[in-house]
Amino acid sequence: MKKFARLALSVAGVAILVMAYYLIRQPGRLGRTVARSARLREWFDDWDLHTDWQIQAGERCDGAAFIYPTSGYVGFLWDDSFRVGHRHQGIDTFTAKSSGEEAVIAAYDGYLTRLPEWKSTVIIRIPKDPLMPGRQIWTYYTHMANSEGKSYISEAFPPGTYEVYVPAGTLLGYQGNYSGTPGNPTGIHLHFSIVRDDGSGQFLNELDIRNTIDPSPYFNLELNGSVDSHSVVTCREQGIGAGPP
Repeated sequence: MKKFARLALSVAGVAILVMAYYLIRQPGRLGRTVARSARLREWFDDWDLHTDWQIQAGERCDGAAFIYPTSGYVGFLWDDSFRVGHRHQGIDTFTAKSSGEEAVIAAYDGYLTRLPEWKSTVIIRIPKDPLMPGRQIWTYYTHMANSEGKSYISEAFPPGTYEVYVPAGTLLGYQGNYSGTPGNPTGIHLHFSIVRDDGSGQFLNELDIRNTIDPSPYFNLELNGSVDSHSVVTCREQGIGAGPP
């Protein structure tokens, strides 16, 4: 029993040290995410009064390379944090509509793949990065299914689709709330990220932020978790619309 107690205390001590390290080294990221969560809740409570807080599918902000891939409220950004040690790999855009109603479109021309097991996800290969010539990148779109995994991806892209050319603006599917675990839904939203190529023509694992790219320059929007948590992301004012004072 004493040995077990010492082990428990040791584990707890390590956890405390990890938490302290995280808060000392990265005190702002978690706080900014909490503030964005509060603003998202405020938007959901009165979304019909805050239509100016939304960005629209197909908008191209100030000559950006990419058009925006869906309509809604930009709730969470690249490099936000939801728990100790976590770094968000993409952008989460939420809708006030029901699951399966808010359209998702391609942000840039490319070649679409949907792996056979993917219920809610597609990825698009962009052979020539518009911001870094000579580099290949991939755009990743997910949560396009309902809470039980019924897909909202366009019928034009069935499971097992490989390398189908899609121009910017092509309908890919609709926002959903599938988390990957049936019966454990997320909020209804699109998770979008830009994934690095592995150097041999394949995409890297999107779950690791080190394999993704800050999307801010591609949209001419402040979509990085280091930005002011009191701002609302829209195309106004060169990409960042001021929220309420």
